[in-house]
Amino acid sequence: MDISYDREADALYIRLLAGEHECRVVRLTDDIALDFAAGERLVGIEVLGASRLFKSPEHPEVELRNLLPLVAAA
Repeated sequence: MDISYDREADALYIRLLAGEHECRVVRLTDDIALDFAAGERLVGIEVLGASRLFKSPEHPEVELRNLLPLVAAA
């Protein structure tokens, strides 16, 4: 997962799938859009006007819960 912020566009993007994908965009609101790849896989979430929503869009607070540690296969 990758979270980036474009100050000029005031847009926060949360990328869930790496790589290039041809996406279908679904707008939830004027400020929030979801990018879906083939198979309805969620690629990313775009938030416009991010500076209004986060105390610090360049360093948003992220809380990870209930994640199991990744164990490399031997």
